[in-house]
Amino acid sequence: MKVLIAEDEVISSRALEKSIKDWGYKTIITKNGKNAWEAIKKGDIRLAILDWMMPGINGVELCHKIRQEIQEKKSKYIYIILLTGKNQQGDIIAGLSAGADDYITKPFSFLELKVRLQNGERIIELEDSRLKLASYDSLTKVWNRNKILEFFKEELERCRRENQSTGLIMIDIDHFKRVNDSHGHFIGDAVLVEVASRLKRSIRKYDKIGRYGGDEMFIVLPDCNLINVKKIAERLRRCVSEQKIQTDKTDLEITLSAGGISSEFSSLASGDELIKASDRALYSAKKKGRNCVVILESLLPRKETHREKGLSL
Repeated sequence: MKVLIAEDEVISSRALEKSIKDWGYKTIITKNGKNAWEAIKKGDIRLAILDWMMPGINGVELCHKIRQEIQEKKSKYIYIILLTGKNQQGDIIAGLSAGADDYITKPFSFLELKVRLQNGERIIELEDSRLKLASYDSLTKVWNRNKILEFFKEELERCRRENQSTGLIMIDIDHFKRVNDSHGHFIGDAVLVEVASRLKRSIRKYDKIGRYGGDEMFIVLPDCNLINVKKIAERLRRCVSEQKIQTDKTDLEITLSAGGISSEFSSLASGDELIKASDRALYSAKKKGRNCVVILESLLPRKETHREKGLSL
């Protein structure tokens, strides 16, 4: 786990860095509150040791900024230990009220700091486990609707900052109601679980997949243009259709329909507009006879006749 050390005293900072590295943590060293804030905004800090007295932004002000501007937007909790020479009750209350989780008063024992860091790490791990359980679909073990939409929003914003394209694929199991009606919901659930498992194994490591609702899956593709959206969607379709799904009752031939889009030529489109376009593409794949992929080249203009066009590989 990575620990941010924000301490403007060089000797103290070096001593902290050496000890914390010896305890098995990675460290990022900053000498003032402004640099610490820039490091925190990058998003990979989970433990932060902030000196109360720093030039620019002090530790208490930085606590406020983390809780108000970072923590409300990000689900991963940042555990903050305030390092201070102040030991009056009013000062301690002010630090904790600003958002610090813990404090340690100078001069301090490094053994005490180690224990406090370990406590922070344990709390972070418990919080991560709680969030993971709340973010996964209990049946398919992929992300649930709220979480996959959160990922999509974050990825769309990141790709726009970096001038990249975000791909999106909507997938639906063909005639899934017929599976439930003919074989029962227990078999239907088994089919859903296996389909989700195959899809998850067939996407790229940095792609995200979630259950959008019922038998519909939602796949977020970072840095992905239209051609690659098409290739990935076809691969996902084949990973299900080319091999029967084994159940307790019988082996079933299951196929998928998929609709996709990329922000490549729709860079100003909102997330909702891209989702609606992908859903329209999925509907078109159903109309074409199912077990196929339709990719929209762009968003559909309003109040006009629109054409959906698949890309050839």
